[in-house]
Amino acid sequence: MRYEIRVEGHMTETLTKAFPEMDHVVMSGQTVLFGPVVDEAHLYGLLARCQSLGLHVIEMRRLPE
Repeated sequence: MRYEIRVEGHMTETLTKAFPEMDHVVMSGQTVLFGPVVDEAHLYGLLARCQSLGLHVIEMRRLPE
């Protein structure tokens, strides 16, 4: 499975390093994290990481295979 997680604002390089399994791109005032998600536990772990870092998740979606 591949997922996309959009967070508000531009994430610093330090913050993006907290998501080594994800690629990222900045566009329209948002940072888009995208990449493979192994299972549901991994997905919830990514969201928990966002929350613990104080990131505001705008959207999350599964990408087509």
